Amino acid sequence: MISTSYLYSKLGSNSSLLPLAIKDVANSVGLTAGSYITGKNVESQDRFIDEFGTQAIWLGAIPFFKGLTNYSVYKILDIDPAFDVRNFKNKEILALSIEKAPTKEIAESIKKAASKEKLVKNLALGKFAFATVGAIAAYTGLTKYRQNYRLKKAKEELAEQNNNSQPKLHTLNKNQIPQAFQGFKGQKDKNISFNGALQEFMFNPAKNMMLLDGAITEERLRNSESKQEFINYTIKEGGTWAFMYFAGDIIKNHLEKKALAKKQPTPISLDSRIIESKDLREAFRLGTIKHSLDEFAKKCPENTSDVDIYKFIHENQDNFIVKMGKKSKLIATIKTADDISERPIDTRAYLDIKEFKNLKDELNLLYSKAPKDNVDAYLTGVIKTKRMSVLKNMGICIGALGVGVPLLMIAMRYILPNNKEYKVMEQAKKETSSTIANA
Repeated sequence: MISTSYLYSKLGSNSSLLPLAIKDVANSVGLTAGSYITGKNVESQDRFIDEFGTQAIWLGAIPFFKGLTNYSVYKILDIDPAFDVRNFKNKEILALSIEKAPTKEIAESIKKAASKEKLVKNLALGKFAFATVGAIAAYTGLTKYRQNYRLKKAKEELAEQNNNSQPKLHTLNKNQIPQAFQGFKGQKDKNISFNGALQEFMFNPAKNMMLLDGAITEERLRNSESKQEFINYTIKEGGTWAFMYFAGDIIKNHLEKKALAKKQPTPISLDSRIIESKDLREAFRLGTIKHSLDEFAKKCPENTSDVDIYKFIHENQDNFIVKMGKKSKLIATIKTADDISERPIDTRAYLDIKEFKNLKDELNLLYSKAPKDNVDAYLTGVIKTKRMSVLKNMGICIGALGVGVPLLMIAMRYILPNNKEYKVMEQAKKETSSTIANA
């Protein structure tokens, strides 16, 4: 059963696919309804195939191709796909990940990966490229199918209206698959770096989806068969990029600053799984949160190295900050207990020290803004404000994508000259007339 805190955590995360999926469904429903208003059955069917077919590829293709790689290439080469190549960035931490591994099997899998660093890096890059290019190829196939299908349906509808037999299907001549990822071909870099933008796109699911969306946008605009379709895609893709990827973070930051500016400051930057956990209230009641913050400050003062902080995390797993890192899945764990905060750390996963320090700062902010009395009311207020900010954010984006963008596309059909009739239907009429004239 999905908990409320988990749901709000995913909806409020900029690396989760759930808010992207919900926004995209709203956009697809709105666009399909708008297409029915402007072009009835043929246009709405075309839009339905385009939007929901793309959505299936968009959400499912990358995980499918990555899973296929895990169960084929990784298995054949006997490399653990759970090992994160970002662990190679710091050799001291890599050595500690073996030393602190929760099981002998995990320690051995890390040793094996470390002994084949170049191969493991190339595998990770290859999996990323294969999954992304595979998803783009699947979308290209959908586009070709859809463009042939909609012309066929338009001709069938005209034939039915004119009591004529179905005319011969005209085959469309389409361009080749976009070469958006040609740069991955023949990767020869012996020292692949997983820092910066590459790291963001490879290991952040939402950013990986953004990369796929970039190729889809390019494909849609380049392969538009009419000015009408190009305008529609320009509006649709512009709205998607604005409210799917960028507006959410801007709104989130604004609402967090607004909550802190209240008469009773309400920090809401923490993950909902932490804010809504019973452990947080208990930590305030018992003073555990203060003790844990003080312990970290004492053992890891300013300018402490990432290696020492990594050691602190493993050697102080009863510390409240570490427990909350596990609860929010910032720190990966092995499932050995029902309570995630009590599980051992999975050292194959990458532990982002910068994000852990951010977690510490956010907990410190939450504690520092708490009143001396009536802490329960304070934490209840934090939960309510957090939930409301997530819902407001989603509501604004869904409204823009599901209502605003479709209405703008409908308006353009009536505002622009010679743009009202569905252009695929116009093309079908011309080809039908030509077929009849030559009969």
